[in-house]
Amino acid sequence: MIEAGCDEAGRGCLAGAVYAAAVILPADFKSELLNDSKQLTERQRYALREVVEREALAWAVGVVTPEEIDRINILNASFLAMHRAIDGLKVRPQHLLIDGNRFKKYQELPHTTVVKGDGKYLSIAAASVLAKTYRDDYMNGLHNKYPFYDWDNNKGYPTKKHRAAIREHGTTPYHRMTFNLLGENPQLEIPF
Repeated sequence: MIEAGCDEAGRGCLAGAVYAAAVILPADFKSELLNDSKQLTERQRYALREVVEREALAWAVGVVTPEEIDRINILNASFLAMHRAIDGLKVRPQHLLIDGNRFKKYQELPHTTVVKGDGKYLSIAAASVLAKTYRDDYMNGLHNKYPFYDWDNNKGYPTKKHRAAIREHGTTPYHRMTFNLLGENPQLEIPF
């Protein structure tokens, strides 16, 4: 069976797009290092990205903008980013493995949600690596335009330095305006 692993990156951020990846690995693919991208160093993630892109039967990355996130909410945006990644696959999967506990059905493809799936399935781990590294590249690029927010380090997550910069400099076109940007409104906390 042709199975695609899917994962997203950037769901809990205050700024930037949410990224997702879908990866179909060969049945005999092996990697001692491949694991949940959060368990890897930056150097390991980028080295693994090259391996995944070279050896996968198919891979693709999907992106949903901050404006779309504000319009449809982050949970739906995460699903949409995964759908866009699946749309980009050059090989049609017969089944989807989704990291997490919820997913919005993609066309008529059967899917299985797997909590902490990036530590259990290589295809989800591979998708985790691609989503994280492509999003990191994007946030590093934005950091060059908006250096106050420390995005090269925090990648848009709600750190003290990021929130202090929002207080001092205001928001950018890349901030998610429906999020609890200053940390002062617990009702606006991110819906996981």
